[in-house]
Amino acid sequence: MDNSEKFSRKSGMYAKYRPSYPKEFIELLEESINICKNAIVADIGAGTGILTKELAHNMKKVYAVEPNSEMRKACKKYCDEVKNVIIIDGSAENTMLPDKSVDVITVAQAFHWFNREKTKSEFQRILRTMGKVVLVWNSRNVESEFIKENYILFKYLCPDFKGFSQGSSLDPNEYNDFFKQGSCNYKVFCNDLTMTFDEYIGRNLSSSYAPLKEDGNYTSFVEGLTHIFNKYSNNGKVLFPQKTCVYIGDI
Repeated sequence: MDNSEKFSRKSGMYAKYRPSYPKEFIELLEESINICKNAIVADIGAGTGILTKELAHNMKKVYAVEPNSEMRKACKKYCDEVKNVIIIDGSAENTMLPDKSVDVITVAQAFHWFNREKTKSEFQRILRTMGKVVLVWNSRNVESEFIKENYILFKYLCPDFKGFSQGSSLDPNEYNDFFKQGSCNYKVFCNDLTMTFDEYIGRNLSSSYAPLKEDGNYTSFVEGLTHIFNKYSNNGKVLFPQKTCVYIGDI
C-alpha cells in the first residue's frame, strides 16, 4: 500500500482522537524561529489539520499539504472557520508550492513516511532564505509498563506494526542527517494524556497499523485493548504517558 493511503478510512478516528501539541511547543516556535503574523508556513503531511489549525492562529498563511483525499476533506472541515488555511493536494516529495514561497515548514507525525532524499530537495526548493524546518511527534513513553503492554499486543496482532512512529527512536540524533551540517535543535516536552475508554480505543484504532472492523484480527485487537485499559484504569480513565519530540533546523 502507498504510504499516502495508509490512513484511508481512518480520518474520522484520527480527527476525533489524535492529541494536539503542548503550548510549550508553540512557544518554542515563537521564540526560536520567530513565527509571527507575517510568516507563511507549509504544514506537510497535514492530515486532518490538528497542527495546521493551531499554527494558523499565529501567522499570515498556512498551506496544509496532504496527499490523502479523505484526510484533506477532514482537514477542510476542521479548519473551515480559519480563513488563512489553504489546503493543497500534494506530498512531501511534490508539494505543488512555488519556489521560495514559505518561511517555515512543519511536519507533524509524518516525516517517517517520507522519501528523505526527495523530500529534502523539495523542502530546499520551497523554503525562503533563512527558512526553518520543524519536525514534531507526539510519541508514547516506551518506558511505561502500560505502553509496553500495548506494544506487545500490537506486535502480536498487527502485521504492519514496526514499532511506534514506524520504529523511529526519536532520539536527539535520529534526523541529524536531514539538517544542514548534520545538526539541529532538539527538544522534548511532556504531553501526558488522561483518556476515557472510548478515547483510548479510538486513539489506537486511528493508527496506520490498526485493523479495520472487517479484518479478522479486529475483535481480538479491541478485546486486548479493553483488557489493558481495565488493568491500568482508575475511575474510568487511564493515564496515557506521552512526550512531544521536536527537531528544528536549517536544511
